Amino acid sequence: MISVSPTTGETIAEYPDTTPELVEHHIARAHGLQREWAHTDLGDRSYLMQDLASVLERNREDLAILMAEEMGKPITQGRAEVDKCAWVCRYYAEEAETILADISVDTGRVSSYIAHRPLGIVLVIMPWNFPLWQVIRVLSPALMAGNGALLKHASNVTGCAIAIDRMVVEA
Repeated sequence: MISVSPTTGETIAEYPDTTPELVEHHIARAHGLQREWAHTDLGDRSYLMQDLASVLERNREDLAILMAEEMGKPITQGRAEVDKCAWVCRYYAEEAETILADISVDTGRVSSYIAHRPLGIVLVIMPWNFPLWQVIRVLSPALMAGNGALLKHASNVTGCAIAIDRMVVEA
């Protein structure tokens, strides 16, 4: 796959095509990792989500430039997108305990409640126009709830998808 600048028409980068075997590998790996992640303490998940916010902020300028190169987004808008992503990571890190708390329900029984539990792996299929925000706004609550995620991003922002993967691993 070749990434081409919409501004200059020049090749930015070349990426290997994903094979069906590689997709199967990623699904199996995500499944195994999600099973471990689901048992991770909520406080630890919050700590890691705060770290992801910090990683986003540290990479703010590079990410804004990458979005400008891959999709023609103005640098100022790219910076704002990174800031918004860091904000939503911090929001879910700080509010997950409240959001995910069990809710008592009056059913006429001795005790009834709604419990939030991890579901598994979330498939995140995203467009190109907000290459970080569209992913992070789904990824952060999914991870905080103990789920895993697999990303299928628009092909013209492959570098942004790879950057997200690297930042999640770094955090």
